[in-house]
Parts: sequence; C-alpha cells; structure tokens
Amino acid sequence: MFESASSCHRVLASRLLPAAMLSAVALVAAAACVLPAAAQYPGQVSTNGNTPILRAVSIYEWTGDEQHPKASRLIPISVFDGQQLQDGGIYLASPAPLSLQSEVEYQLKQDGKNTGLLVVEDAAQVQGSWIGHVQFKNLPKPKPIAPPMWKGDEDDVASDEPVLHRKHHADDQAGAGSSTSDSGGQSGQGPAPDPDRPTLHRSGDSGDSTDSGTSSNAPPPDPDRPTLSNSPRTPASSGPVTVDPSQPGAQPKNSQQKNSQDDSYVTSMASNADPDRPQLVRGKTDYAGPSVAPSFAGLPADMDQAVAVSDARNIPEHIWSYSWANAADEAKYKAELEDVARTALGVTPPAPAKPATQKSTGAHKTQLTLPPQPAPLFDEQFRVFELAYSSGATLVLSARTAGTGADEKFVTLIAQPDLYGDLAVLVKNVTDGAHLDETPRMRLIDAVDAMADNRGELLFELRGATQRQFALYRVLRGQATQIFVSGSRSFGTAAD
Repeated sequence: MFESASSCHRVLASRLLPAAMLSAVALVAAAACVLPAAAQYPGQVSTNGNTPILRAVSIYEWTGDEQHPKASRLIPISVFDGQQLQDGGIYLASPAPLSLQSEVEYQLKQDGKNTGLLVVEDAAQVQGSWIGHVQFKNLPKPKPIAPPMWKGDEDDVASDEPVLHRKHHADDQAGAGSSTSDSGGQSGQGPAPDPDRPTLHRSGDSGDSTDSGTSSNAPPPDPDRPTLSNSPRTPASSGPVTVDPSQPGAQPKNSQQKNSQDDSYVTSMASNADPDRPQLVRGKTDYAGPSVAPSFAGLPADMDQAVAVSDARNIPEHIWSYSWANAADEAKYKAELEDVARTALGVTPPAPAKPATQKSTGAHKTQLTLPPQPAPLFDEQFRVFELAYSSGATLVLSARTAGTGADEKFVTLIAQPDLYGDLAVLVKNVTDGAHLDETPRMRLIDAVDAMADNRGELLFELRGATQRQFALYRVLRGQATQIFVSGSRSFGTAAD
C-alpha cells in the first residue's frame, strides 16, 4: 500500500536536482515514508514507561433504601489518567468501559465522607449508554486499638500508679526490715512476719523443725480431723466379688465382667460409607437469588443520587461542608440568593394581605398592612461547600416554580462572598420546561475531587427533555469554569 524507503530514495535520486537539495529532499522523503507505519499504532506511547494511576468518578442512582435498594445502577462519569479527564462511559470500552470492569470497587461519598462501598458485578448497555450493576457493602469496621502499655519506672517514688508490691518511701526507717543473724546476714525489705498470720504449707512439710531443718509456725495437726486417703477405688459391682487366694497379688474381679474379647472398638465410617447414600452438603444452593439489585430505565420521581469514587491509592477523606464562623451569615446569604433566584425566575410577590390593624392619630386614620410575602420556591436546594482548605464558602442554590411547560422555570446559582462580604454570583442558569433541549437545567449532585489534588469540583447533572450530561465546575479566584462535560446519554421522556 505504501512504498518502501528504498523505493522512495530511488525515485528521489532519479530527479535532476542539485546535490544539496537532493540530500535535503531525501531526508524529508525518508521521514514521510516512515510516518504511515508510526500512525498505525493505536494508543499513546509513554515517555517515562510508568503506568498512570487512574481515578474514576461515577454516580450511583437507586430507588428505595440505599443499603437495600429496589433498583440501582452506576453511571460512569469521568476517568482521570494523570494528565486530563476522560469520558468514563467510553474510556477503554473494549468491550466494556474500564470504569465498569468487574470487581472494581467504588467508595460511596456524601460531602466527601465515605458512606459505603460499591462493587461492580457486570456492565450492560441501556438505551445506548453503559451502566454498571453493583452490590452495596458496608464500610469495614476499624480494628480496635489496644491501650498502650505503661512503660514507666516501677520504682519511681513520685509515681501515683498503683502497684502490687510495697514501694520505698522516704520516711521508712533505715533499720526497718533488716534481718538478724538467722537470715545469713542479708537485709530484708519488708517488716517482720506476723506470727498469728495463717500460712500455707506443702503436704510433705512436718511440724518438727529438727527433721526438716527449718522452723514452722503451723499448729500441730488435729488427731480428730478427718483425712482423705489416697487409696485406689473399688469398681462398682452389681454382683458378688470373688478373689482367688491361690494366685498372689490377685485382684477382686466382677463375676459379670466381660472378657477382653468382648471389648467394643471404634472404626472410621468413611471406609464403610455407602457410595449411594445421600449426603448433606454445606454451602449455597444452585440458586440463591440475584446478587445485585435490578437496574431501571428513565428517571423515576423517587430516584436518589450520590457520587462514587474509585482510586487504587488510599486517599484520606476530605470533607467539603463549610463551617460558618457566625451562624447568622448562612441565613443572610441564603435570603440574598433566594431574592436573586426570584428575580431571575421573574416571579412577583402575591397581592398584599388585608389590613391587620388601624391606628388613629387625631382626625386622621393610618392604615397598617402586612409586608408582602415572597413568592414560594419549589424543590429548593441550598448547599455550602469549602472546595479547598481555607478557600472560603461556595454557595449553590437550585429551585423551580410551579407550572408545566414554559410556565415551569428552573434556576441554579453559584455564588461566593467577596472580601467585603458582598455576595458575588458566578454562574446563573435559567431555563424553562419548553427549552430544556436547548438549555438544560443544572442539578447539583455533590462536590468531588475528580483529579486527586485535594481540591473539590462541583458535579452537576445537565438534564434536558430526553437526554442528559454531567459536568464538573471548578471554582477558583472568583470564577466558576466548566472543566469537563460527559457525552450525551439518553434516558427517554421525563415521564418514564
């Protein structure tokens, strides 16, 4: 299909060109002849030879209980290959995407905190998009930490730790506890023994000090005290016992005792087992039910969503929730964002209520009315994040109005307080039910560290009328930038 390098050189040599130009053109032609072979390599050649450590982000969707769902599915979002974010739904999809490979483990997260584990069982295509069938598992319980052993000095006088021996004190007498000539010239540590204190003696000890060479404080044994003799037991018999006096050392024998040939013995049942005898087998039966919950199609109203992360590295948790120094600031900024959302939605306050009271001031009467109530916001969601250490608060508010079609409007706001405490809106997404295919609504999923750099990104679902995408926004230096958007995924009509 392509000419070889030698044929290319022969064609160039046959041309009537100057020597210098001929050599330059020959080099270009040689490089051009090599290009088709290099372009046929499917993939990227690593320059350092190291395999990158991947980090996958997916979304876990389920109905019912989170730990025991009625139906569930795992939607792959992105895969970070060490340099850039790839679409998790098509990354190394041969035959299935790498993020949905069997036995891949995901950590289920909420505000950056691990809440469970997901293990991929298999993958399938639903309406042209890949989903994963997963099994939910609880987090492993941490191993109990043994209390540290005390390593202090047992003879430390200043220590208050309880001990089992008598400690040395400064007020002890120097001569207390010293032994006499009976102890061989060695000094003792404790006081003299109490002569009335009972002691325990071995069974071979005797009260006579001349036989044992030591003195004993035990009283003489009581001659009337009953004792236990170490005599052999006589076997129980139900019949008469006979003894043959002619045989020396003969022992009493039971007349009804069986001889040694009638003794019973035990054999292994394995050697005598019947091969046709049925057996009870431990373990599971042939059918133990589905190991994972069945998947579902469409977007049911009771569907819940959570972010899931898979990484081979053991990265500690990074909590994304923001802690306010003043609790009143959260209510203040929320009210300001709600006013911005109402203005963006174009809703007006309802008509003022009837007068509440009347106040007379001489000949004039002043009529007092209640302030108008703000227009209601439906499905309002307000979250505050700290996307990096000491980065300040990032506020996200989503809401909608009542109605259907063009009358149903959606708004999503991303804002941050500036240095002066004023609220700065970074992203304003406004759309309605009749133009979702042109401008999809933004639904916040959660914050996630998609690139393992200890900085969180806001993960949104861009939901249209029949399709949806997923986008990651990075908030940095007073700007919110979309750094990744996945491919379009079809889910059918909104009523499915």
